[in-house]
Amino acid sequence: MEKVMQFLSELSENNNREWFQQNKTWYDESREKVLFLTDVLISEIGKFDASVRGLRPQDCMFRIFRDVRFSNDKRPYKTNFGSFICKGGRKSMNPGYYFHLEPSGCFVAGGIFMPPAEPLRAVRSYLAGHAEEFMEITTGPDFKASFPEMYDDRLKTAPKGFPKDHEHIDLLKYKSFIFSQNYNDKQVKSKNYVENMVNAFRLVSPVTQFLYQALG
Repeated sequence: MEKVMQFLSELSENNNREWFQQNKTWYDESREKVLFLTDVLISEIGKFDASVRGLRPQDCMFRIFRDVRFSNDKRPYKTNFGSFICKGGRKSMNPGYYFHLEPSGCFVAGGIFMPPAEPLRAVRSYLAGHAEEFMEITTGPDFKASFPEMYDDRLKTAPKGFPKDHEHIDLLKYKSFIFSQNYNDKQVKSKNYVENMVNAFRLVSPVTQFLYQALG
């Protein structure tokens, strides 16, 4: 991944179409390496989560091109590579496994991020009656050592349709159900990087299974 990280670092300093076109071959090579990594992870995750088996890496990897139509930031390219491995691919909004490559900002994550209203309501409804099961998954010592906290994006008040005095109202306020683990650049370049990612995904897989049950 060293050359991929170097490409992203250079892109961050030269985020314009002229530089990108001059280094298109470097981009293509980097993209192929990330697609290969995605394919390897699909295969490894498939050993403990059958829902991802048979996925194409192209259906999981995000485009590097930014949508600048409604943004004040007109830089044309993202400065990261990322893939979301889940049933149906990245556009499905299903629970799954994400990895993010960016100089000084690499991480892996598992769960569901900012689901639309109906799936979010389904997750909250299921969680309201199965909070102890969710907490048992996410408070175990091995899990907490790798994923200390859930992504903290919550409502300030109780979500509509749920009583304010619900025993687990703080849990029901969450808008996403995501756990992440950061990696420094040295870790990403180490020979154990893929193994470490797979171990993290295996550890967080009970969360994705819980969320699949919640979504029916």
